[in-house]
Amino acid sequence: MAIKVLHPGLATSIQDLGRPGYFHLGIPQGGAMDRLALRAANLLVGNEEGAAALEAVFLGPKLEFQRDAVVAVTGADMPIKLDGKEKPGWTGFAVRKGQVLSFDFLRKGARIYIAVSGGIDVPLALGSRSTYAIGALGGFKGRALAEGDELPVGAASSIAEGRSVPEKLRRAPGMLAELRVLPGLYWHRITESAGRNFFEDEWKVAPEADRMGYRFRGGRKLDFVEREQPFGAGSDPSNIVDSCYPYGSIQVPGGTEPIILHRDAVSGGGYFMIGTVISADMDLIGQLQPHTPTRFIKVGMEEALAARQAALADVNRIRALF
Repeated sequence: MAIKVLHPGLATSIQDLGRPGYFHLGIPQGGAMDRLALRAANLLVGNEEGAAALEAVFLGPKLEFQRDAVVAVTGADMPIKLDGKEKPGWTGFAVRKGQVLSFDFLRKGARIYIAVSGGIDVPLALGSRSTYAIGALGGFKGRALAEGDELPVGAASSIAEGRSVPEKLRRAPGMLAELRVLPGLYWHRITESAGRNFFEDEWKVAPEADRMGYRFRGGRKLDFVEREQPFGAGSDPSNIVDSCYPYGSIQVPGGTEPIILHRDAVSGGGYFMIGTVISADMDLIGQLQPHTPTRFIKVGMEEALAARQAALADVNRIRALF
């Protein structure tokens, strides 16, 4: 064991890049909500970029190190303290045996990623160390961290402190978040005016925002095209015969509050999907706080693919630094 949890923070869990390949069995990909931040944190401490690290939301943990290590914290702006002295974010720094890492109050964003040289060395579950708490799978005993937990850390290569990601590559949400959306297979279920309203209106992140999905409020209710509900669908016009849910898809129960399905979401159900947030913008969602004003931006496949390439280019720029 190398790290003792003195205080777990709020919903702190072990995450890596997830476990793709099991969605058809109802097991989501999971993994870090902000994959770029996780990759960067690992590269800063000399790990493989998909190594297991800690993801903390809104409130950071308090950790006592039982051996020397290099640590990096990326993602949200949450002041980092080592034995009470502030340390820089997005930068690798040395931690000595017996020192305590803690965090001040969140300033911006929602989630931080704490990478430790050697990586968090819990057992693999279906090829991943990510915590899927709903299924009690992976991570530390299949759950969020608790006071008194002792986390194993893998063998680390020799790495000097001081690696840093430049400010321009530290992606963060603006005051008004913009999420690009590719209209989906069920777009025809809403009226033309409802479709315009969805993209014209300003929405706000609701308090119900977690690893399964982000709910939004404040826009106008969607009107549906009248039809006779097919056999097997529910009575609400937003119901469909059960279908698969793509990662990032937006369902709107009752036509009132859009929900973007995220890393730990279920793989199917009986609500129609108005569209899908493009992959390049999914990390951004994981950094949105409740009440953040948000606009949905309509895009086509060509723009979505170009945005994916641009996001990959950002990752490659960080890789090239090290």
